Amino acid sequence: MNVISHSADSFRNLKNTHIQAHPSMNIIFGENGQGKTNIIESIWLFTGCYSFRTHKNIQLVCDTADEAKAKLEFFASEREQIAEMTIGKTKNIVLNGAACESPRAMMGRFRCVVFSPSALSVIKGSPGERRKLLDVALSLIKPNYAVLMSRYIRTLDQRNALIKKISEKQYDSSVLDAWDDALASLGASIIKYRLDYIDRLREKSANIYSGISSSKENFTVSYSFGKSMKLNSDKDIKEILLAELFNSRESDLKKLYTSAGPHSDDLLVTLNGRDARLYGSQGQQRSCALALKLGEASVMGSLTGEEPVVLLDDVMSELDEGRQKFILNYLDSWQVFITCCDPSTLMRSENGKVFEVIDGTVSER
Repeated sequence: MNVISHSADSFRNLKNTHIQAHPSMNIIFGENGQGKTNIIESIWLFTGCYSFRTHKNIQLVCDTADEAKAKLEFFASEREQIAEMTIGKTKNIVLNGAACESPRAMMGRFRCVVFSPSALSVIKGSPGERRKLLDVALSLIKPNYAVLMSRYIRTLDQRNALIKKISEKQYDSSVLDAWDDALASLGASIIKYRLDYIDRLREKSANIYSGISSSKENFTVSYSFGKSMKLNSDKDIKEILLAELFNSRESDLKKLYTSAGPHSDDLLVTLNGRDARLYGSQGQQRSCALALKLGEASVMGSLTGEEPVVLLDDVMSELDEGRQKFILNYLDSWQVFITCCDPSTLMRSENGKVFEVIDGTVSER
C-alpha cells in the first residue's frame, strides 16, 4: 500500500498543495507553524479515523473558507484508487467515484500508522489513551472491530442508564442480569481481539525497542485483563466478565456507572519490569511510544498482507544519531512521510523526495 499523490486546499493553512509522492521516503520540512503537520493530518484522515489533533471539523477548515478539500491517490488491494474528501460541518468522502455513507467506510481501505508528539500520551497519559491505541489499530486491521466497539459502547450506556434508574428504586437490580450477559458477550469478543493483537505486538515492539536502545533495556507490553490466567476462548473471557459484573454490581449502583469491562482495561508498558509511565525518562518514554507505533505498523502489515503507510511527525528531534540511524534503516521497507525542521539529518537515504512547506504552500526540492 502506498500514496501516489496527495492534494489539499483550505485544510487548516494549506493552499492548493500537491505532493507527487515517492514510494519510499518523503521528507517534509519547514519552520514551525508552516503546515507540515497539517499534511500528515490530512493524509491520516483518509483512514476513516478521527484526526489525531481534534474531533471538531470546524478546526480543520481555514478561517477564510467555508470548506476544506483533500484528495488522495493511492495503491491498495492491487489497484490504484482515488479518495476525495470535503470537510465542512461534516466530512464527506467519495471513493473511486462512489459516495461513502460515512468516513468510517474508509476503514480498511487505506491504512497508515501515525506518530506525532501527542503519541507520548500513550505512555504518559491515562489508560484511555492506551485503549485508544489498541482500538484504532484493530479497527484499521479489522473494520468489524469498530462495529463491535460501537455496539459495546451503546450497550454500556444503556446499562449505565439502567443503573441510575435502579438507584432511584424504579427497578430491582435483578433486571441487570440480561444486560450483564449482553455486555459480557460483546466485551469478551473485544478482549479476545485485543489479547490476540497484543500477542503479536509484544514481540514486534520489543525487537524495535531493543534496536532503538542498543539492547540496553528490556521492553514488554501486556494487557491488564486476565494477566495471570490462561484464556483460550471468548467463552472463558465471558465467564470472567460475568463474574466481575456481578461482583461489582453493588459498587456500580453506588458509583452509578459500570466499572468492569474492556472500557476500563489498560495496556501495560514496562522497562526492566518497571512501569514506563512512572519510571521512564522522557527519552525512554518517547522510545517506548515509537516502538509501539512501529510495532503497530509491522503487525498491520503481517495481518493484512499490505505494508501500511507510515506518518512520522517530528520524530527525530529528540533522538541521538545512533537511534536516528536505526529508525531510518528500519523504515526502509515502508513508504514514509516524515516531517522535520532540518532535513539534513534525514537525507542519508538515497531513495526519496524532499518537500519544503512555507506558509501552507508546498514545493519539491
